[in-house]
Amino acid sequence: MPGFEEYMEEIRGLWESCWLSNGGAKHLDFETALQTYLQTPHLSLFANGHVALEVAIDAFGFSKGGEVITTPYTHCSTTHSIVRNGLIPVFCDINDADKTIDAGQIEHYITDKTVAIIATHVYGFACDVETIDKLAQKYRLKVIYDAAHAFGVTINGVGIGNFGDAAMFSCHATKVFHTIEGGITTFKIPDMVRKVAPLINFGFVNAETVPFISTNARMNEFEAAMGICNLRHIDEEIAKRKLVADKYTELLSGIEGIKLLSPQKGVTQNYSYYPVFFDGYKHSRDEVQYLLKESEVYARKYFYPLTTELDCYAARYGASVANTPVAKQSADTVLALPLFSEMGLKDVEMICRIIIE
Repeated sequence: MPGFEEYMEEIRGLWESCWLSNGGAKHLDFETALQTYLQTPHLSLFANGHVALEVAIDAFGFSKGGEVITTPYTHCSTTHSIVRNGLIPVFCDINDADKTIDAGQIEHYITDKTVAIIATHVYGFACDVETIDKLAQKYRLKVIYDAAHAFGVTINGVGIGNFGDAAMFSCHATKVFHTIEGGITTFKIPDMVRKVAPLINFGFVNAETVPFISTNARMNEFEAAMGICNLRHIDEEIAKRKLVADKYTELLSGIEGIKLLSPQKGVTQNYSYYPVFFDGYKHSRDEVQYLLKESEVYARKYFYPLTTELDCYAARYGASVANTPVAKQSADTVLALPLFSEMGLKDVEMICRIIIE
């Protein structure tokens, strides 16, 4: 969190204006700052990341029943956003190197019903955007990235929000960058920002005209003010997180049965998570999680289970788990270790000592 006094000063004007929502001054200032930081001029702000993705999908106007190629190794929000738009998720496996969608398998799932590819940048690791873009052009598909984990990430110096037709960033309190609870969607073309605007506000195009059935997805001024404050410090925070991640890598590398993810060439990391995969280790993933919890260290099985194994999807999509063996193996072995900017390196050493000993 930013300093208490810094945030208090940022919101002081709200008591003078009494403008708390609906695109106030903080909202507009935050938008401008984000356009610079994310290197993309076309973006919209939302109350949270889920509605940001759901509304973005809605704005493209896909026909109901269209198929969307995605992966089960993601937060359920990704799949929910597809299904709640009346679309059908088609699950492709992930690659083992970075746990993002296996771009080499996508074409196998494309049919005349396919309307889009919705892929997730996982743990701050970027999808194979070049291959996905070529497939999208070949088959005239839209590409939307769930970039919830990827705030501040660049690919060869280009902000990750510039790839695909749209990209959604989550600004939930647990993320590298947060606005308490919020979301951002970037778009390739400016016209999409105009199309999204009424969808964020119940479908209103003016005070008396509502031609669209939609939702309330507005970011309020307190969230925007938090975002303004945190954006001032984001590079410093990422640098601190790197120190923690580097220490984990130093202590856990080269241990049989423990797999770590390697940095991607040309991709700047934001160190949003530190996933470790316990595959053939002397203890199972669940045993390691239990031993850590005994010492009041709370690691998370993230992502687990696969979305196709959740109760709400298992009956319809459970059989597709057989088609995504890498995703299944990853979900069954992953443990995201604690990682935050103020974390002490001695805490990292203690966690690694528990795992190793």
